[in-house]
Amino acid sequence: MSEQEKYTPPEVWSQAEDDGNKWASINRPVSGATHEKDRPIGKHGLQLYSLATPNGQKVTIMLEELLALGVEEAQYDAWLINIGEGDQFSSGFVEVNPNSKIPALVDTTTTPETKLFESGAILRYLADKFGVLIPDAHEAKAACYNWLFWQVGSAPYIGGGFGHFYSYAPYPMSYPINRFTMETKRQLDVLDKHLGSHAYMAGDQYSIADIAIWPWYGNLVLGNLYDAATFLQVHEYTHLLAWAKRIEARPAVKRGRIVNRTWGEDGQVANRHSGKDIDDALAAVKS
Repeated sequence: MSEQEKYTPPEVWSQAEDDGNKWASINRPVSGATHEKDRPIGKHGLQLYSLATPNGQKVTIMLEELLALGVEEAQYDAWLINIGEGDQFSSGFVEVNPNSKIPALVDTTTTPETKLFESGAILRYLADKFGVLIPDAHEAKAACYNWLFWQVGSAPYIGGGFGHFYSYAPYPMSYPINRFTMETKRQLDVLDKHLGSHAYMAGDQYSIADIAIWPWYGNLVLGNLYDAATFLQVHEYTHLLAWAKRIEARPAVKRGRIVNRTWGEDGQVANRHSGKDIDDALAAVKS
């Protein structure tokens, strides 16, 4: 047996100086700001502080979908929060989100201004504020909320579970990889079976449930997340793959997924202050 397999937890836990994982330099067992820095504020009513991880993509896709529907009040400034550099621990960011996770949103059109964190809560807030992307019919609305909160509870097994141990852990560990791969495939099967008889998560209507689920599960089966499509044998999930491709093709999804992104060959918009910022980035990819 290896030394890792022989590990016995100590009587009292203490943080290792460096556990070898990608995020070791910023992980810590306490909350709160580490440095003083005011959050930037732009000209629009909605101020977003984020990064184009799956959780961040949910909100930028939502905002771009709102703009595509003609909701001009959804114009926004999106400010890059580099979590690898610890931007999420600035005093300005922590004031909005004491949990120091992206995304965070401030609605400056209210008095007092409304501070929002947790991606699911932000999607629900924006849908309620503008009266769109939640079905009106009782059964479909209930399904929308069911799947929205399913994603909130389930995705951590994908990111903090499977993704961490498959991609970021300092050395391969069979037990957690097997455990979280099993759970990931179970969740993919749940989605695939549901989408076998539904066009979208809440039925026939695209909604915030789809916007919440696609950045994690759509990106995963399309090979955009953890480079794990072959490992997970995603070709088995035909209905989920068809849904993922259908969502990926939406213009607002193409636009929203590159906001607050500083990597990738299909467009990068570190900070977004107008639609032209995205137009220019997409045009540069085509040229």
